[in-house]
Amino acid sequence: MQHIDSIAADSIAETKVWCIADFCSQHRLDRKEEAKLTALFGTFATTSELVHNVTRRSRSR
Repeated sequence: MQHIDSIAADSIAETKVWCIADFCSQHRLDRKEEAKLTALFGTFATTSELVHNVTRRSRSR
C-alpha cells in the first residue's frame, strides 16, 4: 500500500472535457447520436462519459 498526495492525485485524475458537438464531428458520429449525448449530458461531457455512451455501428459489410 502506498500513500498518494492529494496534489499529485489531482494531476493524475485530470480528464478532458469535450464540447459534445466537437466530439461528434471529430469521431464522425451522426446527428441522432449527437442529440442522444446532448440529452444525456448537456453541452459538455468528459471523454469517459462520451466513450462509454456512444452506440457503435458495425464495421462489417
